[in-house]
Amino acid sequence: MVEFTYIYDEERIPDMVHTYKSNGYNIVLDVNSGAVHCVDEVAYDIIEMLAAGIDRDMITADILQKYKNVPEVTKAEIKDVFEDVEELKKQGKLFSEDIYAKMSHEFKERQSVIKAICLHVAHDCNLACKYCFAEEGEYQQGHRGLMSYEVGKKALDFLIENSGTRKNLEVDFFGGEPLMNWEVVKRLVAYGREQEKIHDKNFRFTLTTNGILLDEEVMEFANKEMSNVVLSLDGRKDVNDKLRVSRNGKGSYDIILPKFLKMAESRNQENYYIRGTYTHYNTDFANDILHMADLGFKELSMEPVVAPPTADYALTEEDIPKLLAEYDRLACEMIKRKKAGKGFNFYHYTIDLTGGPCIVKRVSGCGVGTEYMAVTPEGDLYPCHQFVGDEHFLLGNVFEGVKNASVCDEFKSCNIYSHDECKDCFARMYCSGGCAANAYHTTGMITGVYDFGCELHRKRIECAIMIQVAERFGEN
Repeated sequence: MVEFTYIYDEERIPDMVHTYKSNGYNIVLDVNSGAVHCVDEVAYDIIEMLAAGIDRDMITADILQKYKNVPEVTKAEIKDVFEDVEELKKQGKLFSEDIYAKMSHEFKERQSVIKAICLHVAHDCNLACKYCFAEEGEYQQGHRGLMSYEVGKKALDFLIENSGTRKNLEVDFFGGEPLMNWEVVKRLVAYGREQEKIHDKNFRFTLTTNGILLDEEVMEFANKEMSNVVLSLDGRKDVNDKLRVSRNGKGSYDIILPKFLKMAESRNQENYYIRGTYTHYNTDFANDILHMADLGFKELSMEPVVAPPTADYALTEEDIPKLLAEYDRLACEMIKRKKAGKGFNFYHYTIDLTGGPCIVKRVSGCGVGTEYMAVTPEGDLYPCHQFVGDEHFLLGNVFEGVKNASVCDEFKSCNIYSHDECKDCFARMYCSGGCAANAYHTTGMITGVYDFGCELHRKRIECAIMIQVAERFGEN
């Protein structure tokens, strides 16, 4: 009667069981092991009650009462479920122990190397998107500027010098709008390729652009040199053009869409993302994702806006039920489209249940301020692009190196065990404690928690797991 099926059984991780129903599936996630179980109704109820600490005699009585009209549900069948649960516990696939909490202090002491930098080659932009955290490219510094080749070259040297024995390094060309400084971008890529041979390194270059200056020459170079390209588009024309506007207030959709379509096709619909932002004005954001999929894009991402509560486009607590429902609707539609041969990828539903990041990555997150840093046009170092301009987080510069080591130590201490709110959260190993910048900008602490974002992320993880359950076992 009861069948347990395992999608994933990787190296053991944190402590609890999460049960939920989605799209007709009864899903049990063991947070410690990462094991995912798709079970029938009786097994689901029993595991849920065991997780709540209810004793077996009471569970048996409750199950017999609930399923009194189902002849197959007997004491013997319930006993079989208990035995299955015990066997799974022995295998470390259910109710498994959190073996990492007691060693979490060791993550602070680990010697980290810098493996990625975000090069702000342009603190300037040819758009004036109303929700932009970078304040139209100026960040908090109040002036526009382009990175010189000399500063960029020194930034690559800094990355190489602080990368230790790590071979694979990443450089993100960012802004503002990096295409406003395109000649420097090309020269820096050429310099990086020279240094690869000298230092036995491998550079992975990426580019984020709003598309206004995208042309044939940029596409050809990017397709040769950029491992990934992020293209900014918010979805439907009226949605995009409400907030992604030029300095004269005109929308960008008609200008950039043909270029993005061509770019995606020229990259064979891989190694790129259409990256959008949804706001209070489009809480039906699944329609924007589906609109972009209907246009032919296969790699899509959509992020909730992070904004001061006074902003008219800011998401509100009242929006949350609608947003959660949209994630569910999107997941179900993606399953249908894939079966019809019209599938596409959504960034937040792409999780690896068979391998995934190593435990250090799962516990400590993106490496902000330790393994990853942002570089301004002047060569100043910050923990990431979202901290640029905040003097408290100024780490040093590419010429002299990191001088403010105490801030780096703050980020080393920032992991899922430094967030009290993460201890009882089933999604902690999928978000690694969330974004430190969002936490800081909403709570004033990098060890704080951006509650609004957490609620949305938990739903995304549930949907992502459900999609994989459906692909393996279901016809829904």
